Amino acid sequence: MRAAIVTREWPPEVYGGAGVHVTELVKSLRELASVDVYCMGAERSDARAFTLASAPGLNPALAVVSTDVEMASAIVANGADVVHSHTWYANLAGHMAAQTLGVPHIITAHSLEPRRPWKADQLGGGYRVSSWIEADTYRAADAVIAVSSGMRDDILDCYPFVDPAKVPVVYNGIDVSIFTPTQDESVLRKYGIDPDRPYVLFVGRITRQKGLIHLLRAASSLPRDVQLVLAASSPDEKHIGDEVAAAVAALQTSRPDDVVWIDVQVSKPELIVLLTHAAVFACPSIYEPLGIVNLEAMACGTAVVASAVGGIPEVVVDGVTGILVEYTPDDIAGFEANFAAGLIDALDNPSRSDEMGAAGRRRATEHFGWAAIAQRTLDIYASVR
Repeated sequence: MRAAIVTREWPPEVYGGAGVHVTELVKSLRELASVDVYCMGAERSDARAFTLASAPGLNPALAVVSTDVEMASAIVANGADVVHSHTWYANLAGHMAAQTLGVPHIITAHSLEPRRPWKADQLGGGYRVSSWIEADTYRAADAVIAVSSGMRDDILDCYPFVDPAKVPVVYNGIDVSIFTPTQDESVLRKYGIDPDRPYVLFVGRITRQKGLIHLLRAASSLPRDVQLVLAASSPDEKHIGDEVAAAVAALQTSRPDDVVWIDVQVSKPELIVLLTHAAVFACPSIYEPLGIVNLEAMACGTAVVASAVGGIPEVVVDGVTGILVEYTPDDIAGFEANFAAGLIDALDNPSRSDEMGAAGRRRATEHFGWAAIAQRTLDIYASVR
């Protein structure tokens, strides 16, 4: 079987969970089948890359459409038995290529446009274009893989025209041979983190979805001996970037020695060290189909405090591998206060947090391995041919 994987992200240009998913999935799939990767961005040696279209005043969504046409043409020229696309950026390319070739199109749903209305601030009218692409490609797809049961519920709620029988669940995974507890205080010192003081760690893009602004407000309640480390970069749009910068500056004014902001994407080896040394990992997302970063923290043996949204409760077991905090859009102040309480609870009980970290490592190892995920994906390919 020859599969064409279509994606926006591919190493080294990986900035989110979808990119991590595609990278690891392809690595395992290539042990089972022939796989060609089509991505956006600079030229790569292990994938066919297409530069995102650009022109003065060109809406970002229309730039994606233009590039999708090029990608689809290349897939058709190269041939495939099945086309598998990831995120709306690649869904149109996958749909057009599959239709032209007369082969199945599989979509993995990493997020849903109707669940991210704040993207209208980022894309303007392009948000209507991205929403149209997602809806119509889901309608035509031979299967839409959900990365969690919560995500499956969201797909069927947002797109009731999709046949439930065509929406299997295949979890995101984690390579526990790479994400494993790794101590190295020199990495902490490199970024200005005091290795002798506990810290709460956030890792993620600066976007509404990740809820960073809520963590910054909650952090004002943390004990004064606790550091807050933010590995946060790549704002979706200028407004949220400015908002986060102002909130960080205000927190640094009141807690001058407690806030470390790493505003560049750290390397994977350094990320693993940051996750390992953290007293607790914070995931305040307001929308999260699964939350692969929680798996990364768990694999590194760190307890997690996370919002109970989307697929997160399928990863983080409340009271066992971490603490879940209910998110209610109508009571943001309550959510922020409860999130602070969860962090303080984990910090005040280091022995229990250590036990949660160990349980998280076991759970990541036993339930989220990539080899099984690749085989399940291959089974879905075979079922729609």
